[in-house]
Amino acid sequence: MKIPRKVVKDVAVVAIGVLGIWLGLQAAFGTPNPFYVVASGSMVPELEVHDVIVVQGHHPFEEVVPGNIIVFDRPSDRAKVIVHRVTSIISEDPKQVRTKGDANSGSIPGTDWPITEREYIGLVIHSVPAIGYVTQALQPPVNYIIIVVVVGIMAARHFSKSRSST
Repeated sequence: MKIPRKVVKDVAVVAIGVLGIWLGLQAAFGTPNPFYVVASGSMVPELEVHDVIVVQGHHPFEEVVPGNIIVFDRPSDRAKVIVHRVTSIISEDPKQVRTKGDANSGSIPGTDWPITEREYIGLVIHSVPAIGYVTQALQPPVNYIIIVVVVGIMAARHFSKSRSST
């Protein structure tokens, strides 16, 4: 079965549009991923599990102050992204900060401090409550099924138009 050019064109337009939007968001927010889903309860009640946060990577690390909620790689191994509130400035030259989850009893060495510019990803500028449930639902294989269904609908529409015009 040969795939009609119109279907290929439509899929290409959608793919290029999604890629363009994603690259535009990365440039606008200054981070490879401007959106994160909160995965733990360490920031309750400020941020709940499954909230989506918007991260501004253009906010300079030098301007981070106590009270800011920041996103950073865990300093001990950089294997996990953390979202916590800055509690203090440890040093200014070079700048290092200490953080803590609002729901945690204290800062955890190797997780909450020392945070340097190297670990810093960005400042949390907004959160959207509970929208992360959608992202959980759209993980593989569900997302692949949705893509196949959408492409199938596009192809079916094309074939039905082709048959009706003949």
